[in-house]
Amino acid sequence: MDPLTLGRLLGDVVDPFTSSVSLRIAYNNNSEVVNCSDFKPSQITKQPRVDVGGDDFRTFYTLIMVDPDAPSPTNPNMREYLHWLVINIPGTTGASFGQEIMKYESPEPTAGIHRIVFVLYKQMVGRQLIHAPTWRNNFNTRDFAQVYNLGSPVAAVYFNCQRESGCGGRRMI
Repeated sequence: MDPLTLGRLLGDVVDPFTSSVSLRIAYNNNSEVVNCSDFKPSQITKQPRVDVGGDDFRTFYTLIMVDPDAPSPTNPNMREYLHWLVINIPGTTGASFGQEIMKYESPEPTAGIHRIVFVLYKQMVGRQLIHAPTWRNNFNTRDFAQVYNLGSPVAAVYFNCQRESGCGGRRMI
C-alpha cells in the first residue's frame, strides 16, 4: 500500500496524485526523511537540506511543510500548522536556492504522534509572486495550491514526530 495512503495524508492534506519529481529531505546532512520514519524534536531543530529533482533549472517549485495533527492528533483544531514555505525553487537544485516566505519553525509536538508532511508543487507559470500567509495555524495546503494555481503535488514525503521522552508532564518535588 502507498505510504501516503497508509499515513492518511491523501485526504487529510492532499488529494491523490502521481509523484513525478524526486524530493530528498535530510536533517543534519545525514538523516534522510523517508515515509513513515520517526524523528524526535531534538533531531529536527535546524532546517533540513532539501534537494528537488526535475530536469530543468528554469522550472520552479514550491515546498510546503505542515503538521496536520496540531495541536494533538485527537483534537487537530489547528490543522494544518504551517512550519515552512519556500517558493521559486529552481528544478535540479534545493530549497536554499528558493525564496523562503515562511521561516522554518521546528515541530515541537506536546501530545501524541504527529505526521510532518513536505509537499512539493511545480509552479505552472515560472517564477511567482506568492504572499506569506498571515498566520501558521489552520493553513490549508489544498486551498493554497488552488489560489496560486499550483495544480496537483508532484512529490510528498512525511515523517512521524512526538515529544522527547522524559520531557514535560508532571514533576516530583
